[in-house]
Amino acid sequence: MTCWYEGPLAAFDTETTGVDVETDRIVSAAVVVQDAAGARPRVTRWLVNPGVPVPEGATAVHGLTDEHLQRNGRWPSPVMEEIARELSEQATAGRPLVVMNAPFDLTLLDRELRRHRASSLDRWFESASLRVLDPRVLDKHLDRYRKGRRTLTDLCAHYEVTLEGAHDAAADALASMEVVRAVGRRFSARLERLSPSELHTLQTVWHAAQARGLQAWFARSGSPEAVDPAWPLRPELPAAA
Repeated sequence: MTCWYEGPLAAFDTETTGVDVETDRIVSAAVVVQDAAGARPRVTRWLVNPGVPVPEGATAVHGLTDEHLQRNGRWPSPVMEEIARELSEQATAGRPLVVMNAPFDLTLLDRELRRHRASSLDRWFESASLRVLDPRVLDKHLDRYRKGRRTLTDLCAHYEVTLEGAHDAAADALASMEVVRAVGRRFSARLERLSPSELHTLQTVWHAAQARGLQAWFARSGSPEAVDPAWPLRPELPAAA
């Protein structure tokens, strides 16, 4: 029997105007689908004119300028529905969804749906549950004492995954998928008997514990920064959208 990390997976990633899920916008997104490890991936891309200025700092990361997005990007409303529908179709097909740092990308998509479609992300998964695999959460739990940063670039280096064109949504999504497969192989003794559905549930617990640990570290450091324990989607705030 093929283990889940060798089988069908989908992956999702976004590029944005910033890092605030409540106020920032999606400027590009991609869903990558792979029927088995090593199979040729199928990629769906979206380019979005967010309707707001793109800060220079964000452009420096992903290379997408206001001029380029205004000329080539589509309006957010239909794009957000298309993305949500694509993710829903992957869930219906039984493919787990890989999302690096899921509370960021999925929450941002949820806020965009609320902003532009008067909808929400969870409405798209009423008939088929979303099963998320977050390489960041998995790695931090399974190799918790390893020192160093755990960005996607760091994880790719650690698990010997090639990342070509970092900060391109499709490239990052594919790399995230390959990291999850590599994590599965390296920790197969601990993961192969767990289904993606079971792992989804466990990651909510693991992420909350990781958030509590980080919050305690901030407190000891005198930092006022707050860490949200919710995973894979943060609850809506009254000021959102």
